Amino acid sequence: MLLELTPDELIALADEVLAIESRAVESIRTRLDASFVAACQLCLDTPGRIVVTGMGKSGHIGNKIAATLASTGTPAFFMHPAEASHGDLGMITGQDVLLAVSYSGETDEIVTILPLVKRMGAKLLSLTGNPNSTLAKSADAHLDISVSEEACPLNLAPTASTTATLAMGDALAVALLKTRGFTAEDFAMSHPSGSLGKRLLLRVADVMRTDADIPHVAPTVRLRDGLIEMSQKGLGMTAIIDERQRILGIFTDGDLRRALDAGVDVHKTLMSEIMHTECKTTSSDVLAVEAVRLMEENKITSLLVADENNRLIGALNIHDLFRAGIM
Repeated sequence: MLLELTPDELIALADEVLAIESRAVESIRTRLDASFVAACQLCLDTPGRIVVTGMGKSGHIGNKIAATLASTGTPAFFMHPAEASHGDLGMITGQDVLLAVSYSGETDEIVTILPLVKRMGAKLLSLTGNPNSTLAKSADAHLDISVSEEACPLNLAPTASTTATLAMGDALAVALLKTRGFTAEDFAMSHPSGSLGKRLLLRVADVMRTDADIPHVAPTVRLRDGLIEMSQKGLGMTAIIDERQRILGIFTDGDLRRALDAGVDVHKTLMSEIMHTECKTTSSDVLAVEAVRLMEENKITSLLVADENNRLIGALNIHDLFRAGIM
């Protein structure tokens, strides 16, 4: 039967759920003791990987814990305990740690594989809500994630307990991250497609235009021909270079508007007469995010890329950086 709850009742119910789950997380904070240190040390000492396992809702939480560990410097993956008895146990070696998640500590699929895990020499770290359970007693290190009540009104569906488990997994991952000296650059290496990865890994060389795509003309070229080069290359500017490819200056769309306002004759004026000689350049090995900073500081939308001898080797504009996901 569908109940007719008022908006205030819905908000009150949600508030109560969040309050219960907040208390659950707060309660496991009081249990951070030598057992947490032992769990961290067990993970740090293993020469292998952390193999996380769990059934049902605990499995979903375990999957997230494994993903967090793997992305923060601790090699880890998830193994379904039911599949473990049908061949997937071969994923574990004697060099690994099995991180088993089970609120009851008596999940059949996990308890069944414990003797085999022990026989192969792998260590066991358990997260349970029952310190006297089979799983807790069999573990080399155990973390108590018990809660006084679930947020579910029936006190049946895993809610507060899964929140507490997830929080404990995050605490473990962050403690290991800090101990390993894991940096933002390390994080970016495992997230190359994410925005942070791109900001920390992509360099100007990865996004700049090169070779025939670089707009450039000689200083003796007429402005009309410079405009054709700008139009064909589509960067809103062109470099002016000498016979050795050294950068002499730059001419942009903005310069064109100002030149036309001043009545400049595009058929007679030479590029050398209207180019900017104090143009900003960057090198190919700097981070692309530094190119963004340089553009923003100087209120420009294009950059020339030069080598150590000020020879033109590339060019980029703000749209290249947008497409690369840097901005």
